[in-house]
Amino acid sequence: MVGITSYGAYIPYHRLNREEIYKAWGGFPIPGEKAMASHDEDAVTMAWEAANDCLHGSDPKKIGGLYIATTTYPYKEKQCSTIIATALDMGSEIRTADFANSLRGGTIAIASALDAVKAGTARSIVVTAADTRMPAPGGFVEGSYGDGAAALLIGDKDVIATIVDHYFVSDEFTGEWRADGDTFIRSWEDRMVLDEGYSAILPQAISGLMKKHKLEAKDFAKVVVSAPIDIRRHGKLTGGLGFGMEQIQEPFFMTVGNTGTALAMMMLVAALEEAKPGDKILFANYGNGADAFLIEVTDAIKKKKVHDRRATKGYLASKRVLTNYATYLRWRGLVTVERARRPEIPYTSLTALKRSRKEVLRLYGDKCKVCGNVQYQMPFGVGGMTPIRVCYYCQAKDQFEDYRFSDKRGHIFTYSLDLLADVIDPPGTPVFIDFEGGGRGWFELTDRDPDQVKVGMPVEMVLREMYFDRGIHNYYWKARPVRG
Repeated sequence: MVGITSYGAYIPYHRLNREEIYKAWGGFPIPGEKAMASHDEDAVTMAWEAANDCLHGSDPKKIGGLYIATTTYPYKEKQCSTIIATALDMGSEIRTADFANSLRGGTIAIASALDAVKAGTARSIVVTAADTRMPAPGGFVEGSYGDGAAALLIGDKDVIATIVDHYFVSDEFTGEWRADGDTFIRSWEDRMVLDEGYSAILPQAISGLMKKHKLEAKDFAKVVVSAPIDIRRHGKLTGGLGFGMEQIQEPFFMTVGNTGTALAMMMLVAALEEAKPGDKILFANYGNGADAFLIEVTDAIKKKKVHDRRATKGYLASKRVLTNYATYLRWRGLVTVERARRPEIPYTSLTALKRSRKEVLRLYGDKCKVCGNVQYQMPFGVGGMTPIRVCYYCQAKDQFEDYRFSDKRGHIFTYSLDLLADVIDPPGTPVFIDFEGGGRGWFELTDRDPDQVKVGMPVEMVLREMYFDRGIHNYYWKARPVRG
């Protein structure tokens, strides 16, 4: 029996009130808000967040692979799944793969993971999807797109939802696209896109799956179907197939927005949060074709729900609403602002990053084998000093073992608010963190309200982009106030 053994999601802390977009450009006011990735977030960091949520309580070293799907990779030539797997502290003898160029990438990756687990070539695979699609400012869809991520663990042990079967349809149709060199999403007229694409192809896959298994609309407890930005079409499509409103999974339009590649998987995670043993779930996604899956929930779902994961509910409840449209433009790099009068950031050394990747991406420190105390020191790859060789506590020399800090929480020992720092979201907020279990380190504080920062504030560690230099995205760890 192969299927879903765990799930997770991620929704950025910041939300933009859509009224601010209307104030800036006029046009048609859209109610609600959209989830907005911070200036130091991208598809890689959000996919890490969702995968980390999914793997809560699991040993990452025992996972057999990681797939990521997105249309907004930070690199055009460099595998991003390896960055995420390393930051999760997974092993090196695993499968990693990047799925690109389609909003259907997440479900294609799920099918590939199913094949690998069924064939016995991987014990289990994390499939994660994330997107930070960029709409043109002042355009019709600017308020409709949101940022987010989701993750599923596919395996054959402790399955909470069996993936019974799937049905695929391929279709060559250009409705939405972004060519190489384009910054913003392009799209054709809605009538053509929706009538000839979404509303025509998705029903083929859904009806084909239902006919194959002799199922009727009433047989499903929940129906998870990806939605276009015109959510009226979502209701028309599902209603036309005979599904009632009580069966349809809500598509997050009012609270998050359309999250592209991640949307269908985020909706499935939300459905699993409410699922009961025996439920049948129809799961379908669209993008240059359609994928439909028949999912049956098992008794194991009862145990999975007691784990401390945030999924969609936890992240929806934790937010900070921004009422300044200029902040959005600045964070997306759509306006140029004066740089702080500070020295330039040193050039990135790929050699130093290679040597320090265990400390930089896995956030490892040292634990003394003699006295058991732990120490953290900023690694050389991000401007730190040479490795520690002598224990600060007992002075034992070269008696250390690796100790991971990325999964540890802590509290703020001291902090500063730097109004002159060269940061996109001033003030700069450097903090010293005392970790639970020992160790102290210096980090930037992100996703914070400067007025709420205080000594003793509980924090957790998150992977973020520190800066961009000559085509290199420098990822490292920041602290943030504990969410949810």
